[in-house]
Amino acid sequence: MAQVLVLAEHAGGAVREVTYELLTLAARLGEPAAVALGPGAPETAAELAAYGAATVYVADPGPAGDQLVVPEVDALAAVVARADPAAVLITSSASGREVAGRLAVRIGSGLITDAIDLRAGDPSAPGEAGVVAVQSVFAGAFLVESTVVRGVPVVAVKPASCVPVARAAAGRVERVAVTFGQAGAAARIVECRPGHRSGRPDLAGASVVVAGGRGTGGDFGPVEALADALGGAVGASRAAVDAGWYPYGSLIGQTGKQVSPQLYIACGISGAIQHRAGMQTSKTIIAVNNDPQAPIFDLADFGVVGDLFEVLPAATAIISARRS
Repeated sequence: MAQVLVLAEHAGGAVREVTYELLTLAARLGEPAAVALGPGAPETAAELAAYGAATVYVADPGPAGDQLVVPEVDALAAVVARADPAAVLITSSASGREVAGRLAVRIGSGLITDAIDLRAGDPSAPGEAGVVAVQSVFAGAFLVESTVVRGVPVVAVKPASCVPVARAAAGRVERVAVTFGQAGAAARIVECRPGHRSGRPDLAGASVVVAGGRGTGGDFGPVEALADALGGAVGASRAAVDAGWYPYGSLIGQTGKQVSPQLYIACGISGAIQHRAGMQTSKTIIAVNNDPQAPIFDLADFGVVGDLFEVLPAATAIISARRS
């Protein structure tokens, strides 16, 4: 069985949730394997093995940890040449898409970005010999299936595209000697500042997102309370962000963050196409709005017509009672 490489994201040896998602998807396509580099890379082996990584390739020697993008491309290219994998999976983040694009050029392969699902191709079907990726296109109006027809498929997958499944594997560590190019030294991280910590999950990778819009009138208290009861993240529409009601980093939409959680609750959001482009691939969508004609109801799996200041506290109380 051919290996499927996953670029592991970690900080100080602690693996990020998105990597477990990629390993879960990789298991559908072949034998999952991870590529880790930077400080703490060898310490990730046990965590990666718990989610299916049969092999953990560690770049040796690795960069100092203050370089951007290029060292990851160097390491992945070296492992691709060594392992001849069936595919390479990378998180579809700002840096991940850059790594994926550079890698595809480096190894002469095709690239698919912003995939929301993956499956093994059917060799008997035309053009499906390898990996088939599902993408949401035209502001979420259509789902398309794509496949790479040249080289090793490089696929950037959106966070929260699947639920991670623990699957114990060997996790044997193989060190790979990589010659890191001088281009990596052209841009360096010179300073890192801790951001505001709300205690909630990161919006981009959260499995539950509760978002507020114009209907909140600037009061995000009920939205935050429901998100906390569900262990989710808080997002906002363009109208709420432009009004200064919530930080720009929480913006969900075509010009903000694109999320694909298991559960998305839209509170007081009309559902304009710009917002839909950022959340339409959510697995289950619930809308709360006092306007029964709001476009968001055309998209929602479940809808509640009512005042969010009455609906959300009632839902929060029931959820909290059942969890206590």
